[in-house]
Amino acid sequence: MAERIGIYPGTFDPITLGHVDIMRRGARLVDRLIVGVTTNPSKNPMFTTDERFAMVEREIAAMGLNNVEVVGFNALLVKFARKMGANVLIRGLRAVADFEYEYQMAGMNQQLDDDIETVFLMADVSLQPIASRLVKEIALFGGDITPFVSGSVRDDVVARVKEKGRLGDY
Repeated sequence: MAERIGIYPGTFDPITLGHVDIMRRGARLVDRLIVGVTTNPSKNPMFTTDERFAMVEREIAAMGLNNVEVVGFNALLVKFARKMGANVLIRGLRAVADFEYEYQMAGMNQQLDDDIETVFLMADVSLQPIASRLVKEIALFGGDITPFVSGSVRDDVVARVKEKGRLGDY
């Protein structure tokens, strides 16, 4: 049987407990899981690609997942998947709005390469409201992000907010 290689792509800006949950569960479904850290031109990242890459590597090491690796990419997802020999795309879902977007993306990816399957994983119910965008917004207004990210990621976000200045200070 061929090795099952999965890709879990994202910007991870910052990586949240929801992302970690999907990684942990996705790693059980494939022989090898590649977490693809990418850029998204429509998003305004708080962290550089290298910083996000390091955060993701640190979280994976903390989980002790031996079949997971982190790879940076800046290409069409299907092309990246082919290059990595992947046959599964793992996508996390939180809400109906996520499903509508992800369903459309899965359809487009299938049109580009029907040998690559998309698998949707629902985030743990306790983690479903968490979104990187909201974590950043809470932090920028001086709120506590402890329930949404690991301690080390919280420290990274707090340090960046101190560096840039909280919105609540204006």
